[in-house]
Amino acid sequence: MARNKPFARKLRLTRATKSNRRVPAWVMIRTNRNFLRHPKRRHWRRNRLKL
Repeated sequence: MARNKPFARKLRLTRATKSNRRVPAWVMIRTNRNFLRHPKRRHWRRNRLKL
């Protein structure tokens, strides 16, 4: 990826980074461990973003 990015692309990358978190512990507790894994989780090497 280029070193100098357009601001819009940088915003999209930031949003993707923020959304790429694990399920919070309190959600696991509240759902009685039914919701353990995040369906939209993304690994930087395996899955690419569509930007």
